Amino acid sequence: MLVAAAVCPCPPLLVPEVAAGAAPEMDAARSACADALGVLAAARPDLLVVVGPAEQSGRGSFPQGTSGSFRGFGVDVEVRLGPAEDTVAGRELPPSLAVGAWLLERTGWADAPIEGLGVGEPLAPERCIGVGREIGARAGRVALLVMGDASACRTVKAPGYLDERAAPFDAEVARALGAADVAAVQALDAELAYELKASGRAPWQVLAGAAEGANLGGALLYEDAPYGVGYVVATWS
Repeated sequence: MLVAAAVCPCPPLLVPEVAAGAAPEMDAARSACADALGVLAAARPDLLVVVGPAEQSGRGSFPQGTSGSFRGFGVDVEVRLGPAEDTVAGRELPPSLAVGAWLLERTGWADAPIEGLGVGEPLAPERCIGVGREIGARAGRVALLVMGDASACRTVKAPGYLDERAAPFDAEVARALGAADVAAVQALDAELAYELKASGRAPWQVLAGAAEGANLGGALLYEDAPYGVGYVVATWS
């Protein structure tokens, strides 16, 4: 059963070496993410699954110890999804899971085995919910680290330019995630999320599937759009 979840944004800018001179602008988000991971550790899970959006090549499962890097963003920073018991060959982590691995390394996670799951943006809500139900049944005490951003259309300088629907969409996302409102997260409009470039929609709905029947309470730790992209940090416990 799901006992705790942390919802964090996944911009590589969270990594100070990637953000470079703009790093202080993300300090509040980094601090909130650290607090959210503390809630996961306090729940004493048997298994932690890191879920994040991924392009085609990064979809599917990643075992503990899988490596990733931010070389694609111009910095030679490597991360690993938990300690490697053996040499883990194969695919590198997609960027969202690499950010999750960086957060876990930064907070010294050593509380439970870790796995990764890259989720495709087009995955239909009902399939996301089904995946979440399967994850929730994996162990007696399951925790989720859920990576994903809200809309990328909050300002004219945002990656998706300004869309007047973005702010109301993000406000409902922040409300639903902050309240651990499972039904509202399950009901998020996948087509609207796609149009607003909200990469977190599918991972959030995986969370909502895993949380069915768990009766978790929510807390909103951070909500802002410093680069015209909505970033939300929340905990369910």
